[in-house]
Amino acid sequence: MYCDTSKLSIRQIDRQTAKTMIEKYHYSHLWSPKNAVSLGLFIDTGEEHSFFDENEEKLIGVITYGDPVGRLTSQSISEALEKTSVYELTRLFIHDGYGSNIESWFISQSFNWLRKNKPKIKALISYASPMEGHSGTIYQATNWIYQGNKIRFNDSWLFKFEEDGEWQHGRTIFPYYKSNNPEVIRTKVTKPFWIKKEKRKHRYIYILAGKKHKKKIMNTLKHETLPYPKSRDTDESKIIKLEPINKS
Repeated sequence: MYCDTSKLSIRQIDRQTAKTMIEKYHYSHLWSPKNAVSLGLFIDTGEEHSFFDENEEKLIGVITYGDPVGRLTSQSISEALEKTSVYELTRLFIHDGYGSNIESWFISQSFNWLRKNKPKIKALISYASPMEGHSGTIYQATNWIYQGNKIRFNDSWLFKFEEDGEWQHGRTIFPYYKSNNPEVIRTKVTKPFWIKKEKRKHRYIYILAGKKHKKKIMNTLKHETLPYPKSRDTDESKIIKLEPINKS
């Protein structure tokens, strides 16, 4: 089923509305504090508005952009990019049942909005997480550049401190243990804990810059352009049980 895109529109929405929607409906249920732009996806319901001479609209989706987590992200893409010229696509959510083409339409329209309203933003970056069964299908459908999943050199670990507990990212536990190194944490706990390697995320970039600047960026990319991954990685990471180290 395809959506009639003539009934769709996008516009900036307030931060709290976007936050509420992401925390309630997005699979992560997490709002990124770095989000700087929130765009809402609206559909014309065909019903007459109670007060205005126009049809009612319903908010059915949200996409958010913000500063990348890594402070050197722009330089990891190209030296032709300034530090503040890159946004990360941080969250995307659309309610089900509105057509298979709606996500790609929404993303493409958000590009147009950024070009018009945030002209200093010349490139975008985003990631697809194999831990969630994602390979980046929507990025492929909207012609992002794929740069693989091996750009990060160090392995990242997931932790759980009860056998039937939830997995936690190293970033989450760092404030408590002042480290996310499993060997260091062994010296700071009194009970066994479990770790597994986090599957490396697929990295995608999209160039928003105009033709001349885009050519310069493309000619100075730090990482090669790779074929799109075609299948989801369903292999489970090996779980390792670690015992505490008694320092006495």
